[in-house]
Amino acid sequence: MSKEVVEVGKLKDGRFVIIDDEPCRIVGFSTSAPGKHGHAKAKIDAIGLFDGQKRTVVRPTSAKIEVPIIERGGAQVLAIIGNNAQLMDLKTYETFELPIPMNLRGEVREGVEVEYIQALGRRKIERVKS
Repeated sequence: MSKEVVEVGKLKDGRFVIIDDEPCRIVGFSTSAPGKHGHAKAKIDAIGLFDGQKRTVVRPTSAKIEVPIIERGGAQVLAIIGNNAQLMDLKTYETFELPIPMNLRGEVREGVEVEYIQALGRRKIERVKS
């Protein structure tokens, strides 16, 4: 599991964070002023990379939070099997199978190169390379 720990106050929109053991992309980040007896709080709105669910968490800006290390890779489509694509990594030549996302169903064909992301041992097809 590749992840690191970062201070909440250093996060910003577009970065990644782990909420409920799910890697998420931050879509909203706001902070409140410190209260009379407390710390400044940060509200993080994020969308899961693999399940698309919206998650919200509120933490003090000085607290620590886990951030996934996102790896991007390129692969060539070897075969289409139902709603899955059999892929071969362009660097390691490893073959693996991933589901084709709904928004890419018409674009992913045999012989096409795709870009995938990998986080916490899971992979997902991101886009078709042109």
